[in-house]
Amino acid sequence: MTTTIHHALRSPWGRCEILLVCGLIAAAILRGPALQADDHSAPQRPNVLFILTDDQRYNALSCMGHPHLKTPHIDRLAGEGLLFKNHFCTTSLCSPSRASILSGLYAHTHGVSNNFTEYPTDMVSFPMRLQQEGYETAYVGKWHMGEKNDNPRPGFDHFVTHKGQGQYFDTTFNFNGNDRRVVPGYYTHVVTEMATDWIGKRDGNQPWMLMLGHKAPHSFYFPEPKYEDAFDSVDVQYPRTAFMLDDKPAWFKKRLDTWHGIYGPLFDWRKDFPDRSPEAVEDFANMVRAYWGTLLSVDDSVGVIYDFLKDRGELDNTLIIYTSDNGLLEGEHGMVDKRTGHEPSIRIPLVVRYPGLTPTDQPQVVEQLVSTIDFAPTILDVCNAKPLDHVHGQSWKQLAQGNDSDWRDSYYYEYNYEHQFPYTPNVRALRTDRWKYIRYPHGDGTPDRHMAELYDLREDPEESVNLINDPAHADTVAKLRAELDRLIKLHSDGKPDSMPIDQGIQSGLPEESIR
Repeated sequence: MTTTIHHALRSPWGRCEILLVCGLIAAAILRGPALQADDHSAPQRPNVLFILTDDQRYNALSCMGHPHLKTPHIDRLAGEGLLFKNHFCTTSLCSPSRASILSGLYAHTHGVSNNFTEYPTDMVSFPMRLQQEGYETAYVGKWHMGEKNDNPRPGFDHFVTHKGQGQYFDTTFNFNGNDRRVVPGYYTHVVTEMATDWIGKRDGNQPWMLMLGHKAPHSFYFPEPKYEDAFDSVDVQYPRTAFMLDDKPAWFKKRLDTWHGIYGPLFDWRKDFPDRSPEAVEDFANMVRAYWGTLLSVDDSVGVIYDFLKDRGELDNTLIIYTSDNGLLEGEHGMVDKRTGHEPSIRIPLVVRYPGLTPTDQPQVVEQLVSTIDFAPTILDVCNAKPLDHVHGQSWKQLAQGNDSDWRDSYYYEYNYEHQFPYTPNVRALRTDRWKYIRYPHGDGTPDRHMAELYDLREDPEESVNLINDPAHADTVAKLRAELDRLIKLHSDGKPDSMPIDQGIQSGLPEESIR
């Protein structure tokens, strides 16, 4: 070796080659872990971009068939990656669902069962685990676990959020607990710029994980000016299921005039309420159009970040996940908001792009039932990180690679009655590829006091005809109830299925500070 170097040094070209090799070796040593990127024997560690919207129902994307809302940038992710057709939350409420995303656990285990509870500081989340394993981590945008707390949370090197819901315009953000100030501008674009700014200014070579929490399309709905009139020409009516309530539980009709009913205030879009007049549908239409308008800006945001990552050469080494915390009822069954076990409430979008995840470069459509409790195990699996010690979900990496063996064929949903929003009973529901079974426990172990629901989703995707009292389906009901009880017990962690006492549907408005 010494002789070879000696002869090489006698030639100017040899000296250049040695200097070049030495320089590359030195650079590789300084880069440290980044050297693994060229080592095909080392596990891949992609960057992670987790984009989380708020209250986006499953079909509020053009790639999911929306007739009016066009989302070309999100559609491009689906066209270059995976589109999950049957993705669900385990609790259709912001804070519980966000905690389930972080932990892989149901709300009854992680303990965040309402919108006013903090994520437990001693409960390891997938960002904490990635941070432990060398990822640089960040959270930008709406956090919404702990209404009045905008301070940094564990697991993130960089943390920018605000108190409560935030505002569509000129929100006060807290930057890493050191700098709290109003940031002028439209929320969606403000947090997008914060996200790209953090990615662009990173100094290290380690992989990164960024969670971007949008306010949109959460109420109260205010599109940015250029999209205020985007859907004015679209005729919007109450859905037909709003008037098909005779075979439904009686509490449906009690909810009609409330904060969560179609004849109520509609998040301030209706000033005089309740209003059951035919003309009042225009208030409902304006609300729905505004909801759609906020999502046009979110789609723009996805396009900006896509181009940003592409220009930096990081697009194909980034696991991009686009999803929401829960869905939203848009007049179905006479309801607005969420919380119930019906499809628009529990079913949410999921689009994923990462070329290393699928066996081919062709877009994939996944039909299996996946859930918010699957995010934590999946992300850690794809990043070749140590799994969390205990989760209720499972990694859908296998589905992305075409293996659906041993995958679930049913999942269950839970929601607990809230005294702050007393418009929905306790809910326990089972969803299979064909059936939906919903029951409403009173909370004290006595027989249910509300009619249950059964829907054949294959024949009745709108859940318009309740089959619960049809003798022809008695055996189906028994089987579904047994499966629901089995799943609750399976994920109970040895604890009883406890819940508040159902105090009934109330007509008063919630406190203004928590709306």
